[in-house]
Amino acid sequence: PFTWSDLGSWDAVWKVGSRDESGNVSAGATTLVNTKNSLVMSHSLHVAVQGLEDVAVIASEDAVYVGHLKDSQEVGKLVKLLASEKKTAKLTETHPTSYRPWGGYTSVLNGERFQVKRIFVLPGKKLSLQKHHHRSEHWIVVKGTAEVTVGENVQMLRENESIYIPLGEVHRLANPGKILLELIEVQTGSYLGEDDIIRLVDEFGRS
Repeated sequence: PFTWSDLGSWDAVWKVGSRDESGNVSAGATTLVNTKNSLVMSHSLHVAVQGLEDVAVIASEDAVYVGHLKDSQEVGKLVKLLASEKKTAKLTETHPTSYRPWGGYTSVLNGERFQVKRIFVLPGKKLSLQKHHHRSEHWIVVKGTAEVTVGENVQMLRENESIYIPLGEVHRLANPGKILLELIEVQTGSYLGEDDIIRLVDEFGRS
């Protein structure tokens, strides 16, 4: 994934990257027409660039940067400006995808009393045994196999199977399989911050 704070290094990426016959370096879902000596990268959106030269176009999950490639080292000033404005400050503070020792999660949709996440767990890894004071959770497996602990009950969930985690219930998610585990998590409650977590057992030493 691409974060705003990374943008100062994009000219270096272009200099060492594998270029096409027009001198462009591209990655992700991109289409370049009559474009020269440019860097075009996309993490999620399909980005089409036409008739430009010496530009950097970087599309992350939540924002798009467009500027002259030679000016990318000055992007720190832009980041400070974004951080100073209430409506854009979040772009410089958070990123939709967060990585953890066990895998990570992507924020898909946020509402006043709910949020939807895509959770991915690496083979053989497990999250902490935990509980929440302010939210309940629904898990739907979309890829792989999940070993789910809810209270004293441990069960296996496969693709298209789901489970409900009541508010305050001790629970744990693990991937006992050989492929990446992916699931959709729907959280509901009065407070949905990541700091609403009580870890009872954690193999990564977090409290």
